[in-house]
Amino acid sequence: GRQRGTTNDDDPFSSFSHFGFNGINGFHHGGGRRHRKEPLHSSRRKVQDPPVVHELKVSLEEIFHGCTKRMRITRRRLNPDGRTMRTEDKILNIVIKRGWKEGTKITFPKEGDETPENIPADVAFVLKDKGHPLFKRDGSNIIYTAKIGLKEALCGCTVNIPTIDNRAITLPCNDIIKPGTIKRLRGEGLPFPKNQSQRGDLIVEFQVRFPDRIPPQSREIIKQHLPQS
Repeated sequence: GRQRGTTNDDDPFSSFSHFGFNGINGFHHGGGRRHRKEPLHSSRRKVQDPPVVHELKVSLEEIFHGCTKRMRITRRRLNPDGRTMRTEDKILNIVIKRGWKEGTKITFPKEGDETPENIPADVAFVLKDKGHPLFKRDGSNIIYTAKIGLKEALCGCTVNIPTIDNRAITLPCNDIIKPGTIKRLRGEGLPFPKNQSQRGDLIVEFQVRFPDRIPPQSREIIKQHLPQS
C-alpha cells in the first residue's frame, strides 16, 4: 500500500500515546527493557501537521497601493503542563506589497493547532484577486474594455480612459477601430513586484457596438460610400 507521510506506522507507541504513561508500564520495546531515565515519548518523533492554507482576496487598488490585512485566527495551544490545551485567538498582520501577483503565498510558521503529539502547522495565505468593476488583471498589466459605437469606430473619436489611481486619460482615436483593436498606455498598470518604481501597462481593448437597425436612407448613403470589402 501507499505510505502516508503523516502517520507513525513504524512507531510501536503511537497507538498507545493517548493512554499516557500508566497504561503500558510493562511494555518491552524490541525485547530489551527501557532505561528507567528514558521517557516513553523519546522514541516518538513529533511530526509537523501539513500547512493550513487560506485564500486571501485583495482588490486591485490594494495591490496598487500596498496594504496590511489583519486576519484573526483561532487555534489550540498547549498549557504549561504540556498536556492540557486552551483555545486562543491571535491577530496575524499580513503585509501585502505593491504589485504582488495572484498566487503569492505568505506563510506564518507554526501558528496552527498545538497538541502534545504534534508540531503546529504553518498557516499560509494565498493571494486571490477580487473582481473589479472596470479592470481585469493580466500579471502587472491591467485591461480596460472601452465600448464605442460603430460611427465612432469608423469616423474617429476621443475616449476617456479611467486609471487605477482615479485619473482619466484622454485617448484620441483617429484610425478606424476594428473589433479586437487594442491600444497600450505605457506605465499605467500595476507596479512590478520586484521593481516597484516601474509599472506595467494599461491595455485598452475596444468593443464596437453595432446598431440593431439602420434607416433606409442612411443605408443607401452607406452603400454608395463604403468601399466594397
